[in-house]
Amino acid sequence: STMFLVGLSGGIASGKSTVVAVFRELGCAVIDADVIAREVVQPRLKAYQQIVRYFGTEILLENGEINREALGNIIFSHPEKRQLLNSITHPQIQKEMLKQIFKYFLLGYRYVILDIPLLFETKRLTKLMRHTVVVYCDPPAQLSRLMRRNGLSQAEAEARIASQLPLDEKRKLATHVIDNSGDRENTRQQVLRLHAHLEDSLDFLWARLAVGTLVAGFGGLAYLLLRHFIS
Repeated sequence: STMFLVGLSGGIASGKSTVVAVFRELGCAVIDADVIAREVVQPRLKAYQQIVRYFGTEILLENGEINREALGNIIFSHPEKRQLLNSITHPQIQKEMLKQIFKYFLLGYRYVILDIPLLFETKRLTKLMRHTVVVYCDPPAQLSRLMRRNGLSQAEAEARIASQLPLDEKRKLATHVIDNSGDRENTRQQVLRLHAHLEDSLDFLWARLAVGTLVAGFGGLAYLLLRHFIS
């Protein structure tokens, strides 16, 4: 069995969710970092406690959960606080990702897509990916989509876009680009072609594991995989 990782990223309002939806329709394994990020900050968990300690109770909703909008407003305007939040949440997110990667490995998937918004900003993660994909759209379309989707003013939308690495820079760093500037069907056809390419690829992240290793037990295999990804 061979399996490799594909890192998928984009920019705010570039259309990454549209691309992910097509991959899911094709039956691909997708690990969503945003979903995991919400899970690891649930009340009583370690990351939640640290966030409340550093950012205060004013970022909490009445039910005690973190108000993502309030927290987002803080970190978008204060880069140092965004870095602090990342230092709290990223280790917990990566642990959960490893668990899910291992699950898909056992299920025999050809490749696993890691949907990570800050993939290229977090350079360490790109080293684990055999392929990287960026969902691109031209800057005017990105701005108008964000303003319409989130109900933001032009200045607010520009500030949020500026807080991320520009899409033109991400496009240069990626091994594959899906241009989402056009209509949905055009984007879909690009995803279909990329999927076919990845399925036929002979690339792999690690060498074939002998059947005997699997027989040796879940614990031993988990140890080997964790060592691989953490090192």
